[in-house]
Amino acid sequence: MPYIAMNNFRVSAEQTEQFEERWRKRRSFLQDAPGFEHFQLLRGDEQEGVVHYVSHSTWSSKDAFMDWTHSDSFVQAHRGEPIPKGMIQGHPQLECFDVVNIAD
Repeated sequence: MPYIAMNNFRVSAEQTEQFEERWRKRRSFLQDAPGFEHFQLLRGDEQEGVVHYVSHSTWSSKDAFMDWTHSDSFVQAHRGEPIPKGMIQGHPQLECFDVVNIAD
């Protein structure tokens, strides 16, 4: 069954354009990862000066995702320019899910 990995970010409303641009420009190294299926960056509503973002990736299995997190590609994808101070409120929160139902 497919596996979903989502990283939740709370981004300062004043820095959403810069945050999104960083995602557009970054090399994710996902396309060549065995088992990778799909990626989306989701933007929620602004609440109290903070916008909720979710990086949402779909994998063929939990094992495929876990293998990627232990790969050189993962290290390269997470290497880069430091995040500007104040852009992200707190630490990103990872949530992972096994897909149990697929609607047609």
